[in-house]
Amino acid sequence: MNIRELAVPDAYVVDLVTHGDSRGGFTEWYRTDVLTDAVGHGVDLAQANHSVSARGALRGVHFALVPPGQAKYVYCPAGRVLDVVVDVRVGSPTFGTVDAVELGGERPRAVYLSEGLGHAFVSLEDRSSVTYLLSSAFSPGREFGIHPMDPDLDLPWPKDVEFELSAKDTAAPTLEEARQQGLLPTMEQCTARYDELRAQSRR
Repeated sequence: MNIRELAVPDAYVVDLVTHGDSRGGFTEWYRTDVLTDAVGHGVDLAQANHSVSARGALRGVHFALVPPGQAKYVYCPAGRVLDVVVDVRVGSPTFGTVDAVELGGERPRAVYLSEGLGHAFVSLEDRSSVTYLLSSAFSPGREFGIHPMDPDLDLPWPKDVEFELSAKDTAAPTLEEARQQGLLPTMEQCTARYDELRAQSRR
């Protein structure tokens, strides 16, 4: 298992190893100690989600207010998805920066994104399966979205896919509209939350 930071600070890609024989395969897809060493604090797990998506299903860009925010650890055991992380933290030196990682069963990888970052993915194959671990439970009043087709973000979606969005994501504001509406977390809030988590891990 190897982990490295993405172009969006506080987001990481985890390269996983699958062991196989005539019976099939085995992948150790999450390790608390490896993630803790990389991010500098432990990750509390409050909820686990699983989705199965048709080709072209696009989910996101989603984020949660900080505190507490919602860190995510995302894994695609079957099919293929393009997973996208967006820095939506107002005041961040990399505000608006985007990075993308292809996840899938044939090349097992995971993505971790810290509290305050935006997340989206598009399914590249029918019945793509995505499992993700969350640091906080779903809280509808504290969770928002950015329109995934925001031209200023220019997310790296594939050109040969016909996208299908939920009504909620279709109605989501652009990044600039969300900033003007005061919906976005700030870098100050996120830094304070990261420091709090590191302090808790040292106790």
